[in-house]
Amino acid sequence: MNDSVTASLALPGLLDGPGPRLADHLAAYGPLPPADAVEVAARAGLTGRGGAGFPTAVKLRSVAAAAGATHRTPVVIANAAEGEPAAAKDAVLLATAPHLVLDGLQLVAGSLGADTVVLAAPGRVLPALGAHLAARPDGPSVRLHRAADRFLAGEESALVSAVEGGEPLPRSKFPAIRERGVDGRPTLVANVETLARLALLARGDAGAAGRALVTRRVEIGRTPVTDVADVHLGARLGDVLRIDDDVPAVLVGGYHGTWLPAQVARDVRLGREDLADVGASLGAGVLAALPAGRCGLRETARVIGYLAAESAGQCGPCLNGLPRIAAALALLARPGRVDGGLIDDVSRWCGLVAGRGACRHPDGSVRLVASALHVFAGELARHRAGRCSATDARAFLPVPAVRA
Repeated sequence: MNDSVTASLALPGLLDGPGPRLADHLAAYGPLPPADAVEVAARAGLTGRGGAGFPTAVKLRSVAAAAGATHRTPVVIANAAEGEPAAAKDAVLLATAPHLVLDGLQLVAGSLGADTVVLAAPGRVLPALGAHLAARPDGPSVRLHRAADRFLAGEESALVSAVEGGEPLPRSKFPAIRERGVDGRPTLVANVETLARLALLARGDAGAAGRALVTRRVEIGRTPVTDVADVHLGARLGDVLRIDDDVPAVLVGGYHGTWLPAQVARDVRLGREDLADVGASLGAGVLAALPAGRCGLRETARVIGYLAAESAGQCGPCLNGLPRIAAALALLARPGRVDGGLIDDVSRWCGLVAGRGACRHPDGSVRLVASALHVFAGELARHRAGRCSATDARAFLPVPAVRA
């Protein structure tokens, strides 16, 4: 890497920059310097921001190696599909700092020698992205792809299928898309935040890898409020999210994430290892503080009902397991309809589903269920006795209408 970008610079972050105009972007950040994306990612220890947290340099190297072995030019896809209903970070990033994303996409495409470059995003943001691309005639040719409005639309193999013109459904895990993706070519799917952080790192902002965008959902007064923040990965969750004494639990990682008791969540730090120590991960970057007066079992049952309906239905865990678990949770969420046998059944079914799906959707769904059974064990006991601690029946977590 060029020595001129090794020192850390005080550059604006992802959300406090000059806005979406290219002229303002260049005035604040300067032009993108020549750099190798693999070296930039490796030196910073950057991990992906799409949910899995996989080391970015390893992913880039694997695509480059597959391209060399097959003598096929790779494909690069920038992923802003963001099918997670509670997440907003990718949409906010594209509205606030689109040229950092496009810089990162240019850097990766150039480093890998890709001649097919795709940016997948919801339809509502595509016109603005088209205008931003038109202002960059010297950059790589980027095809805009309208991402499907589905939970699984951002799963990388489902996205590859959609880019090829097929249904946005996950494929078999083998061969991996980094070896055989779009049109059978080695394919890199990178989250747009990962690309934007690469653009900052290439300019010398060494701290960019130690931060992450998170979507925060809290209730202020009686109004649910959602915002997006750029936070340090060493920050305490209690400092990032409003967790007052009345909050019973916090959802970490989104709908494939984990419920944590509030007393645990307050002091845990957002680093990968710290979260893993309490059985959680940052995942989709969603942090939600369950308001006092809401039933965590009821919220979980609504989410799992949605996730079961959004599954691809291509394997036994999605076709049979998730609907059965969702139906059982709906019963557990109703006071007086709970018995110990049903609780045991749900726990057993979660164990049978985990690790057996065609994609990670079943695993993420049962992770949420298992954490709910643990964290809301007291509420389960109240429901068995015909009572519920909830004083507010309104839904807190956003769940789209289940498709017919």
